Amino acid sequence: MPKKLLKNINFPSDIRKLSADKLPLLAKELREFIIDIVATKEGHLGASLGVVELTIALHYVFDTPTDQLVWDVGHQAYGHKILTGRKDVFHTNRQLGGISGFPKRSESNYDTFGVGHSSTSISAALGMAIASKIQGSEKHHIAIIGDASIASGMAFEALNHAGDTDANLLVILNDNAIGIDPSVGALKGYLTRIKDSRLSIEQHNIFEALNFEYSGPIDGHNFEELLSELNRLKEVKGPKFLHVITTKGKGLLQAEQDQVKYHAPGKFDKISGDVLPKKQSKFTKFQDVFGKTLIELAHQNKKIVAITPAMLSGSSLNEMLAEFPERTFDVGIAEQHAVTLAAGMATQGIIPFCAIYSTFLQRSYDQIIHDVALQNLPVIFCIDRAGLVGQDGATHHGVFDLAYLRLIPNMIIFAPRNEIELRNIMFTAQLGLKNPIAIRYPRGFGNLENWQLPFEEIQIGKGVCLKQGNKIAILSVGIIANTISDAINQLENSNSVAHYDMRFVKPLDKKLLETIFTNFDKIITLEDGTVKGGFGSAILEYASEKNYKGSIDILGIPDNFIDHGTVEELQFLLKIDSKSIQEKIEELLEPV
Repeated sequence: MPKKLLKNINFPSDIRKLSADKLPLLAKELREFIIDIVATKEGHLGASLGVVELTIALHYVFDTPTDQLVWDVGHQAYGHKILTGRKDVFHTNRQLGGISGFPKRSESNYDTFGVGHSSTSISAALGMAIASKIQGSEKHHIAIIGDASIASGMAFEALNHAGDTDANLLVILNDNAIGIDPSVGALKGYLTRIKDSRLSIEQHNIFEALNFEYSGPIDGHNFEELLSELNRLKEVKGPKFLHVITTKGKGLLQAEQDQVKYHAPGKFDKISGDVLPKKQSKFTKFQDVFGKTLIELAHQNKKIVAITPAMLSGSSLNEMLAEFPERTFDVGIAEQHAVTLAAGMATQGIIPFCAIYSTFLQRSYDQIIHDVALQNLPVIFCIDRAGLVGQDGATHHGVFDLAYLRLIPNMIIFAPRNEIELRNIMFTAQLGLKNPIAIRYPRGFGNLENWQLPFEEIQIGKGVCLKQGNKIAILSVGIIANTISDAINQLENSNSVAHYDMRFVKPLDKKLLETIFTNFDKIITLEDGTVKGGFGSAILEYASEKNYKGSIDILGIPDNFIDHGTVEELQFLLKIDSKSIQEKIEELLEPV
């Protein structure tokens, strides 16, 4: 629990009452507090530990919330949350009904901009700064962005604009040489040269060339340097750039030494720092099924390459990189570039597997339409973290992909219900498809022990009947088929319910649908995506075209943003868990 200094700190105004020589002790206590909570409640650890001194210094020097801080991504904002009125509820972080794991405007007026995806902070802070100037305000606007995030195109767009203004903007580069995985690219090399020399390389470095007043690099764990430079920059007008060197995981030895693991380590021993062993599963994560299968296919087909935008470990492409370094590309936080890079490769006969989380694929929407689908290039999109993802919440749920991809001409969309189906559609996709294909699969474990079976080709657009029945037909795509099977097995009259895995959202198996329309006057569709424009909508559209007279109930994610909680908790609340599905079936089976 909070002690000594931290127990009396509820808001930044309390920090400003301290003398500067007390700040290192406050930093020590804040680190201990973060470690204590995250050790048992889980969350993003390393990034927040790395910016403890910077967080305190910013709130000490600037008059927050009047002066506005924008934290890029938000992985590093735990200290900020604790110091801005949420210390006593921080133990609820990322839990159902608790505070968000990311800055959120509706949660606190100190959270000036909602974040979760990277590289938005400079644009947002610049927008605030310009708005303040229009309104005659002289308050400060500070964007804190990591070295991995600043390499993104959007960050460069914002820097390019900001340098052509006189906005009161301070960009702080939190440079620790790592995002989730180690940072990549030419900019990383440039920043490394600056750090190694401890000098601003030449008089005109890249940031000065963009009309920023550049200062640094300075030690982000040294209060004397931080306070001196922040106070100086308060008096400088126009766009400013402060380069701060930090250590991700600072203060916990294991987190400093293994920064990838301790980005979000799960539960760990707060004394030793050792990650606690998780209950071993006899099943395999879908991301690992993808990674292992891709290596298997890459051995058979030399045209296969893998592309990921800074999700190398999360997409399980580490082994692919180790085995095929010339055919594996981590392009950094650059989803748009990743997609068009894949399109370019596809024009030359290469077979690109482009692995991007569902929530991040949204950022490359124009490239999917314009560069891939319009030219009908056979890029294979492997969409990880589809559906509800749990405690990361609204910014990370992958619930929109079926809807936003379904309307794109030429696109094939497939959702495997298990690991074997994932393997087989990956095998099918590299056999010579003439269209782009999106394969979306969830976070977490599958449910098959023996999934590494010989490959079988899947017929594009072909659904399957998983269970015969005579009164109600349930249509599904993806792993939610397993939840439906559980629900049906709990029914006393299970013979009344037929279950079809349509597999493809596009193209639909129209022949199978016509059979279903003929034999059933009650249909339920179920998906772990939004009901607006998704799989169920596709069924409704075709039913209308065929003048189907029966009833169709669409179950899935409702038309609002879903907060954080475990997947099981959220499924229960949204009534797409096994028990709720069972109750829906029983309701429809009741005589009218």
